[in-house]
Amino acid sequence: MTMKFAMATALMAGAVLTAAPAAADPYCTNPDGSPCSVVTPGGATGAVPGGPSGTAGPDAVEGSIPGGPAGQVTPGDVSGCIPGIGCINVPR
Repeated sequence: MTMKFAMATALMAGAVLTAAPAAADPYCTNPDGSPCSVVTPGGATGAVPGGPSGTAGPDAVEGSIPGGPAGQVTPGDVSGCIPGIGCINVPR
């Protein structure tokens, strides 16, 4: 393991930023409570009720697991959070 990699890993593990990534659309559910998906010319989203969800579009890709990790990639940055560990935001 190189020193640069070790330092980056330590930085990511210990970084706590106040700006958390936006969560994927938690309202993407079907009336019967089954998993949903929506595809439009501008992107796509999918969700499992009470479970993971994700969105992909021209300006962002994001995903989250309730109570678990979440992450987002935009043209300007990459960010992610792990509950109990912290968050990181890296400008691109």
